[in-house]
Amino acid sequence: MAFNGTWKIDRNENYEKFMEAMGVNVMKRKLGAHDNLKITVQQDGNKFTVKESSNFRTIEIEFTLGVNFEYSLADGTELTGSWNMEGDKLVGKFTRKDNGKVLTACREIVGDELVQTYVYEGVEAKRIFKR
Repeated sequence: MAFNGTWKIDRNENYEKFMEAMGVNVMKRKLGAHDNLKITVQQDGNKFTVKESSNFRTIEIEFTLGVNFEYSLADGTELTGSWNMEGDKLVGKFTRKDNGKVLTACREIVGDELVQTYVYEGVEAKRIFKR
């Protein structure tokens, strides 16, 4: 339940390099680095509802831990995969539909921040959010 709440992006680490590895064009990378992302997380047992709101789109994702679902990134990249709890971390493993490559994501609470870590093709990035 520690994830519950509304989180606003505070800063990014290596996010543009990550987007470049993902194949996002330079214009979308520049915009994506300043998207003012806000996420609202609501956990009810193994079920999560996550609302993502940015300069570009607002979507609501519902998922159950361990159950595969489909998801599209803001740039249109389509993924399929699932989230699982590993200790206090929410860990996601997603496969791109276009090339079969794997994107991993981790959400964890560090102090008073929500840290999202992404890894794709050996490139790691972090997005740090505050309540």
